Amino acid sequence: MTEFLHGDWDEDEELKSKSQVKREMEALQKLGEELLALAPASRAKVPMDDELKDALLLADKLSSKREALRRHIQFIGRLMRSRDIEPIEQALALIRNTNQAATRKFHLVEQWRDRLLEEKDAVTHFVAEYPDVDVQQLRQLIRQAQKEQQKQQPPKAFRELFQLIRPYITTEQ
Repeated sequence: MTEFLHGDWDEDEELKSKSQVKREMEALQKLGEELLALAPASRAKVPMDDELKDALLLADKLSSKREALRRHIQFIGRLMRSRDIEPIEQALALIRNTNQAATRKFHLVEQWRDRLLEEKDAVTHFVAEYPDVDVQQLRQLIRQAQKEQQKQQPPKAFRELFQLIRPYITTEQ
């Protein structure tokens, strides 16, 4: 049995419970899973060392082998313990916010398209908010999309209307 001599134990050092240590390890493992779920282009934006990058690449290859992937994710969690995770968390937060902003803009484009098709004075409001739009083409696509909906035809003009208004909405906000 080990005897503790005076001064062996630092009074300032916090003692963590087994549960707290386990929660921290699970959080790191979740962070590793989030890194694994990223697209390669997004993952390249996250600052990490070569060992962690290689572990994530190997995990991509193990996606068809469930148990091996589960064990490898645990390994990634162990790798994360010895790294400064704050820059990684900051990069992931930035990626999350970017994705959420893009989703909000996409929904705004969809809402404008639906409004343009349903409300008569929506064209006036849209042109007032986005004066650079080609009004003639906008009105033409609205008429075509409305005809398509009435005749239950494929939504070609519906999609073209979306493509026409998207650049104006996504660049402004």
